[in-house]
Amino acid sequence: MNLKRVVVTGLGSLTPIGNTVPEYWNSLLTGVSGADFITHFDAEGFRTRFACEVKNFDFLPYMDKKESRKYDLYTQYGVAASDEAIKNSGLDLTTEDKDRIGVIWASGIGGISSFEDGCISYAQMGDRVPHFSPFFCIQMISDICAGCISIRHGLCGPNYGTVSACASSANAIVDAYNLIRLNKASVFVVGGSEAAISICGIGGFNAMKALSTRNDSPQTASRPFDKDRDGFVMGEGAGALILEEYEHAINRGAKIYAEITGCGLTADAYHITAPHPEGIGAYRAMKMAIEEAGIQMSEINHINTHGTSTPLGDITEPKAIEKLFGKHAEKISINSTKSMTGHLLGAAGAVEAIATVLAIDNDIVPPTINHFTDDPEIPSLDFTFGEARKRTVNHALSNTFGFGGHNVSIAFSKFVK
Repeated sequence: MNLKRVVVTGLGSLTPIGNTVPEYWNSLLTGVSGADFITHFDAEGFRTRFACEVKNFDFLPYMDKKESRKYDLYTQYGVAASDEAIKNSGLDLTTEDKDRIGVIWASGIGGISSFEDGCISYAQMGDRVPHFSPFFCIQMISDICAGCISIRHGLCGPNYGTVSACASSANAIVDAYNLIRLNKASVFVVGGSEAAISICGIGGFNAMKALSTRNDSPQTASRPFDKDRDGFVMGEGAGALILEEYEHAINRGAKIYAEITGCGLTADAYHITAPHPEGIGAYRAMKMAIEEAGIQMSEINHINTHGTSTPLGDITEPKAIEKLFGKHAEKISINSTKSMTGHLLGAAGAVEAIATVLAIDNDIVPPTINHFTDDPEIPSLDFTFGEARKRTVNHALSNTFGFGGHNVSIAFSKFVK
């Protein structure tokens, strides 16, 4: 079968370090931390009292107050990011065949705050007749944002959500990539959103001892690859990409940021939360993506790692990189943008894919901030500590891994006709 080429023609983001793509990119390049004390709820009694929250978000440009009551914050975030991506792409939806435009949207957790609010309200009612909002279920379920974006723009192509924990939106990108390659659609609005900075979100991850508890210094708490890292910092927000069939994009004169050239999907089949100690799933996913892209290992210039700032994950991924690339691993500019955004869970794959695409488009690799002490257990690679790096980026990988052992690696390449 003659598979179609797939290019990236639009970007949209809502992050803890910027509510638009230009703001997000500028904050990445200047090493801004999005962490601060939690404002979404009173976290005084929690082991972790800080997170990377979205700042100054206003839903009114996207929906009125009545409409907003139907949707959890994760859906509102998704609508905002997808609107920006569609506008950025230059697509004229009044002239496009909307049967050929799909939406695949991810969330690892969905409407956890809405679920939480409904349960608390029920528990506080005592012996009275239970009352739930008629929107309780649609606020909660993880697929509703995909449906909302589709309805909002009248997009009638393939439409669903993907859930694979922290790999969710990376899986969404891969699904859209493959469906376009197979000529099932011409365009996809794809990405993910998350709004899990809540009582249950912070409390649950605290109970797992997955979160940093560096309450004395929130802005330096996300420390990927640092010896004194003590867990990830919860983030929230959304990332959206417009993926388009190559000929469709060329025919309408679209700006092309990059091309998706390969992907790798694997499972660790090892543990529900811990990565395989040898990083075999990450190794295989990266290898598959590079082989599908049809390039040599030595052609990879940059890897945006999963890099969560957890004790185990930050060791296994660099080990997998070193094993796969050999001596070339030392020449790759590696980074973790989670050092600035925190961990956006199901939205991480999309938000970090945007950073990877912009690194290719601008030939600049954003830094990994908050490095203080080398960890002797981590291979000595170029983690782009401290400052952004100007260099040619022709081919890059974006890695995203999720609880349950889900691994996704996506190969992006500089566009060449």
